[in-house]
Amino acid sequence: MTDDQSSLSSDNKTCPKCGATWIGGQHYWSGTGKLGNELDLAGLVCNSFGDETCINPCKGLDGGVTWKKRMNQLEEIDESQNDQDQS
Repeated sequence: MTDDQSSLSSDNKTCPKCGATWIGGQHYWSGTGKLGNELDLAGLVCNSFGDETCINPCKGLDGGVTWKKRMNQLEEIDESQNDQDQS
């Protein structure tokens, strides 16, 4: 193992609470492995379900996506579709 590989592997962390992963300091979603956003993770998961084991540095911060924001977006889409159906 090279020095670069060992320093990169030491930057890898997984949250024991939700399974989210940080590779080289970048957050990735646990379910999909897709590039993530720590503030969105906080709004969707950590702020409601996290505990003292949560490693998200954005836990407790306001902002990002929340379930309320997602519900509002779905309602707006539904209203838009209803308006089109009535036209």
